[in-house]
Amino acid sequence: MKFRLVAKDTCSEARTGQIETRHGVLETPAFMPVGTRASVRGLTADQIRQTGASILLVNLFHLWLRPGEDVIHALGGVSAFMGWNGPVLSDSGGYQILSLADSVKIREEGASFRSPYDGRAVFLSPEDVVRISADIDVDLAMVLDHLVSPLAKEEEVREALLRTLRWAKRSLDVYQEDRGLFGIVQGGIDPESRRFSARSLREMVGKDGQRFSGYGIGGLGIGESFSVRNHILKETIPELEPEKPRYLMGIGYPSDLLMGVLNGVDLFDCVLPSRNGRNGMAFTRSGKLVIRNARFLKDEGPLDPACSCRVCSQYSRAYIHHLFRSGEMLGPVLNTIHNLSFYMDLLSEARIHIRSGTLSEWATRQLSALDVPEGDQS
Repeated sequence: MKFRLVAKDTCSEARTGQIETRHGVLETPAFMPVGTRASVRGLTADQIRQTGASILLVNLFHLWLRPGEDVIHALGGVSAFMGWNGPVLSDSGGYQILSLADSVKIREEGASFRSPYDGRAVFLSPEDVVRISADIDVDLAMVLDHLVSPLAKEEEVREALLRTLRWAKRSLDVYQEDRGLFGIVQGGIDPESRRFSARSLREMVGKDGQRFSGYGIGGLGIGESFSVRNHILKETIPELEPEKPRYLMGIGYPSDLLMGVLNGVDLFDCVLPSRNGRNGMAFTRSGKLVIRNARFLKDEGPLDPACSCRVCSQYSRAYIHHLFRSGEMLGPVLNTIHNLSFYMDLLSEARIHIRSGTLSEWATRQLSALDVPEGDQS
């Protein structure tokens, strides 16, 4: 993996660049659709690519359990397995430490789980994650981290942060530099803990001189406010090398993406555009739109008049409303295609404005029209 800076904004920390992988080159800042089990629900690989996506995210934990890394390896790696044939990033299973907390036991060696598929006991170590990511042939891999809520007790957050750093060092020690490996910054909502985590990862060296290819910023978007989240980004990113990509994990709303870009983030992922699309919510340049609402029964306009995606150029709000109200599977598919296209277009425009030096004015206009994430109006 190679990262090259192309341009930097003069009024913010925003930058645009290129990440070169074995399965292709992507322009940053970029959004990664979430294909947890090697599938963005309801969409083919061709449909995903037509939205403008250049990289997908899969979940290593779930693919390790089903169908298993041996199956994926035998079928040519995860990119070929899912018919995507482009760059893929794998999350590690750190989120499952939080989401499956009732059935997880953490010890220094790694994490013991009960499989959500069949209930059997399974164990995942930092070394396992590096090995499995190589077996399934991803381009960018995240280390195993110990994720806790940013609102957890201070001693719990600190313990998880230090364990994450120890696991990161063990990951580097077994890392072979034929793909990207990202360390993950943790530390809850304490700026000093975040700075300490970032500095520690930046200075970390594997036993054969390996260093991280980039950095994830994890543990956010699960309870803290929009303003606190942005403050943490401002405090964290200056501690990371500018010549390596930064990835804001699991965030967010369109306004989160724009604030992340302004703070110097290069990669994003989130289930929102696809999950909300399946549930009838469309993202537009004037905010969210719930297509099931009766007011769209006879609306002949597109989901978003400012959008040029294939859905908005071909189908009316009234038709997509009808599909949802009738239980037709095409409704969620079309809404998901639109939402992903919206996210891709937003970051494509951001890249253009970074290169032309007009990002701040453009981003201010966009943010004034977009929704602030729920639960925070600060």
